[in-house]
Amino acid sequence: MKRIVLGVQYDGVPWHGWQTQPDGKTVQDQLESALEKFTRTQITTTCAGRTDTGVHALEQVVHFDTELDRESFSWVRGLNAFLPSSIAVRWACEVARDPVDDFHARFSARARTYHYILYNHPVRSPLWVGRAGWIFRPLDIERMQAAANYLIGTHNFSAFRSAECQAKTPIKTMYGIRIERQGNLLVFTLCASAFLHHMVRNIMGSLVLIGNGNKQPEWLKTVLDGRDRTHAAPTFMPDGLYLARVDYDARWKLPQEVIGAMPWL
Repeated sequence: MKRIVLGVQYDGVPWHGWQTQPDGKTVQDQLESALEKFTRTQITTTCAGRTDTGVHALEQVVHFDTELDRESFSWVRGLNAFLPSSIAVRWACEVARDPVDDFHARFSARARTYHYILYNHPVRSPLWVGRAGWIFRPLDIERMQAAANYLIGTHNFSAFRSAECQAKTPIKTMYGIRIERQGNLLVFTLCASAFLHHMVRNIMGSLVLIGNGNKQPEWLKTVLDGRDRTHAAPTFMPDGLYLARVDYDARWKLPQEVIGAMPWL
């Protein structure tokens, strides 16, 4: 059996997240449907990290096993012919099998990077609906960055973990958080070993409270140390969240795009 790895990009607005559901309105359902039409066989896929309804991916990494022999460009062109316009396979490759340490889209990952795009303007913009979060009050980047720095390192992130989270441990390593302003857009970039369910959106909600002056930067450290989800801000909207990149050991030779690459790794 060959193990094929795909780089998949998608607009999350039309879909009910990544993971398969009975109604078929998920990215995984659409990808596996395209695989079945292209290969005339049923193939199950595994992704690096499941995304929620409305969350986008610049480069989701997916693997599957097959006996079929196809060139990399054939997987890309063939699958894209059967995918809706909001989902595209950007690259494909076959990885060498290793009986001791086989490649796995999720378990072989060294780090994940997310972007959150926030439109900061007194008036909402219809052009950014579904593509960016929106806050009408002015936000102070320096205050938010000072608060975010408390999250760097290895911590118990239970304060930012959803009740539905299935992760075995809340202890994760945050490699870096960067906040940049580009006109009326704020771009938050978070890179960690892994993320808990709703972790980025829960951190975003807390950073916004600090940015608009309702909380002091030191409050975020208190929330982190308290490990109590009820003490953090409500979960922020999914609109501006993008899975940007998943990092792996160079030995796998994945043809990943540089978009989303972070200087911390």
